[in-house]
Amino acid sequence: MSASKDELPVVTGVRDSPPIEFRTRNRKDEIRLVVMGVAALVSYLGLPHGITPIDILAVGASLIGGYPVFMETSRALRHRFINMEVSMTVAIVASLLVAQFTAAVVVTFFVLLSEFIESYAVDKGRATILKLEKSIPRRALVRRNGAEVEIDVEEIQPSEVVIVRDGERIPVDGVIVRGSGFVNQSAITGEALAVEKTNGSRVFASSVDESGVLEVQTEKVGSETVFGQIIKLVEGAESRKAPIQKLSDKLATWLVEFTIAFAAITFIITRNLISTISVIVVAGACGVAAGTPLAIVAVMGGLAKKGVIVKGGVYVQEMSKIDTVVIDKTGTLTLGDPEVTDIVELDGCSQKQVLTYAAAAEKLSSHPLARAIAAKAQELGANPTGSLSSDYLAGKGIISTYQGERVLVGNSILMTEQNIPISDDAQATITNKVSEGKTTVIVAHGGHTCGVIGISDKIRKESRTAVQELGRMGISTIMLTGDNKFAANRIGEQAGIKQVYAELLPPDKVSIIERLSETGQKIAMVGDGINDAPALARANVGIGMGAGTDIAIEEADIVLMTNDLGKIPKIVRASKQAYGVILQNFYGTLIVDGIGLALAFDGLLNPLFAAGIHVVSELVFILNSARLIR
Repeated sequence: MSASKDELPVVTGVRDSPPIEFRTRNRKDEIRLVVMGVAALVSYLGLPHGITPIDILAVGASLIGGYPVFMETSRALRHRFINMEVSMTVAIVASLLVAQFTAAVVVTFFVLLSEFIESYAVDKGRATILKLEKSIPRRALVRRNGAEVEIDVEEIQPSEVVIVRDGERIPVDGVIVRGSGFVNQSAITGEALAVEKTNGSRVFASSVDESGVLEVQTEKVGSETVFGQIIKLVEGAESRKAPIQKLSDKLATWLVEFTIAFAAITFIITRNLISTISVIVVAGACGVAAGTPLAIVAVMGGLAKKGVIVKGGVYVQEMSKIDTVVIDKTGTLTLGDPEVTDIVELDGCSQKQVLTYAAAAEKLSSHPLARAIAAKAQELGANPTGSLSSDYLAGKGIISTYQGERVLVGNSILMTEQNIPISDDAQATITNKVSEGKTTVIVAHGGHTCGVIGISDKIRKESRTAVQELGRMGISTIMLTGDNKFAANRIGEQAGIKQVYAELLPPDKVSIIERLSETGQKIAMVGDGINDAPALARANVGIGMGAGTDIAIEEADIVLMTNDLGKIPKIVRASKQAYGVILQNFYGTLIVDGIGLALAFDGLLNPLFAAGIHVVSELVFILNSARLIR
């Protein structure tokens, strides 16, 4: 079902999979870090030879402070997995065994510090999700039995009336039954400007009533609301790793395994235990392991605040490689709110009869052209009565039965298939209207054509700007439509799109996507209708427009909660930036670790300096990813 300006569809389509495991901070971590910092400082400043109280302090601090690291090591080994905690445990224990007590406590402190920094940065990256969750009202004022009662939101029943006062968040999806005012829907659409709502308007959970008192009849509550579905999408997106995230995990594991092997080689060749410990300490893969998901989460969180829902990190990576954007015309490049401009009577039918037949056939359809016909019919009083039935044929039109007669509304393909002759007058009218860039709909009744309806649509004001911006980024745009060539070329010219495919059926759109893919092009498909769903699924990335049909959004990999094509260049730019940051972290880690291992092997690093290099490099790479947080 298509949606009006007040109707945003429920977004679905997240597969169930285990979430990414991020470290999270708590008060114990903060206390442990402070204590370890003090112990490390005391141990470093008091360096007399022999066993001293300071050495005892260092040993105790290393064992107690390093407890989380040791537990993580134990868990990793039980699962036959080697991570950074394993190598750090080896370094700490080895330092203690050779009486490098200060090195042990400093290494332990730096390990805890690096993990604290990592968890802090990740928490900042996930702040958008936390803000989304916290913005849902917990209590609501409901009218029951003539009295106003405050209850938990979970207790609200469908059809109950919720009272929302000025400045409060709306707790449910529903329809205003009394009152009017301006409502800020930025939590859903990303648009800061408030929208005027009156009696009969739809409102959505987590929107803010900025003026007046609204009484809202409840339709959906909690996770069933549009906002609840958005939260599910954003949270579920974290579990869908991009290929580069999986590669970063493997790289981190390889680096740890290589470091331990290199440490063994170092000890065999140099017989220097200090150099061996320095080798283990200096190499760090946490910057890659933590920086990669942080960059992905930061981008997805930032886009979510702008009304763009990315269903997984894989699509962030795919969007960074896109070189072609394929765009559907109606409702995507255009407003999707066409108007009837011409009604041409044929074979003795009146304009009112033509509209009545067309409106009867299109009565159950939510297609933009159907809405245009219904609006014109209502304007002229051509309202069909009685029972009717209809059968929609994608890309062709509708076959209907109205008052015992067959009514066909569609294009020439439908008429030809149903053996309806198109008269010379009808063909001349079609040719004339098509040359004007209008969409034509043929109306047939009783086995013959009785009229032609001319319909035109307007291009979105942001379409041309978006196409130009994509062009400056080296991305070509292609338009697909089932409309006639003249209308398609007119819209393509207005939008600045040179490559236009017209008069397409849904399978044709898929075929074009497949042909483009075979040439090596990376394609993002943008659409909003049922006809677009197969093409959305076939493209590298499918982008569904938020005011489109539920099925198009379910098939889409990225959902725009408003019909704003200007957000597509922003998605591409953010994705490219994230991918670039991740590669910087990759190469930076390899370079720093390579230099550090060489210096440690040559005996030019002691464990203290090695730990410093480890933490500083990790901090740099995590902060490099954290700068994407907005």
